Amino acid sequence: MDPILVKILYALLTLFIVLNYGLLIQGIVPKIGARVGRRHGIPFYQAYLDIIKNYSKRTRVTHGIMFYIGPVFRLTGGIGLLMFMPVIFGSNMFQNFSFTGDLLLVLYFQFFGVLGMALGAAESGHPHSAIGVSRGLSQTTAFEFPLTLGVLSLAVQYQTLNISDIVAAQQGGFMHWSIMTNPLAAAAMLIAFLGAMGRAPFDVVLAPQEIPIGPPTEYQSGLLGVLQLNRAIFPIAKLILFMNLLFGGATSWPELFLKTFLIYMWSVFVGVVFPRFRVDHSVRWFLGVPLLIGILAIIVTKFF
Repeated sequence: MDPILVKILYALLTLFIVLNYGLLIQGIVPKIGARVGRRHGIPFYQAYLDIIKNYSKRTRVTHGIMFYIGPVFRLTGGIGLLMFMPVIFGSNMFQNFSFTGDLLLVLYFQFFGVLGMALGAAESGHPHSAIGVSRGLSQTTAFEFPLTLGVLSLAVQYQTLNISDIVAAQQGGFMHWSIMTNPLAAAAMLIAFLGAMGRAPFDVVLAPQEIPIGPPTEYQSGLLGVLQLNRAIFPIAKLILFMNLLFGGATSWPELFLKTFLIYMWSVFVGVVFPRFRVDHSVRWFLGVPLLIGILAIIVTKFF
């Protein structure tokens, strides 16, 4: 069989596994939160029911073409992020297309979905859509600064932008992980990770405690289903990226599930402990201490 065709088939298998893992996480994490609050919570398979419900509906709402392309851009960002980085280190089956991409391409894909969603929201017809667009782009720009500085610090440390090479350099035990060898870069990236996940206190776009609008109410039927698929794929792809860069990657699926779940719980814990920021507070916060940590990470890595 053609090697490229084999790569595509294994990439689709990876996408299938990650999609189902993300859908289960969407049910399990709220269930844990409900149990902590002595509530029963939603069933762990609720995300599957929501997708079936949305894809079984049709809508006659019409807007500009970008309104329909926005969710596709969003989903493309999540899938592209996943496809161009290794998922299981040392496995030819689950390397995806990491041999053709690097950290710069991955960072572009992370922003691609956000930009597509902004273009879609701009044509939603809602008078307050500009508020969500400005909030999303402002916060994304703010947390991208410490994130990019942390990534550049790792690139300087390992003298490569290839994610597979960075994972390979971290093998040999947890003392070789980037979080141990470059704690400043890890700190800057893990703080930026909170903004990238969009959970409280950085859920300034949806602002569920403030305004009952946003993509979940602007989009219906299959378009909302596309966004729900992305909500399963995109966060897991980000978790895999941070696992590869800071925690030595994974050599098996059970190891990947354990590491990514623990990384995800970092954002869940912060979201439970802290209330939601206003957008101006969020931007100023990311451009404060996290940005300084990222700058220090570059200086220390380069000169010490």
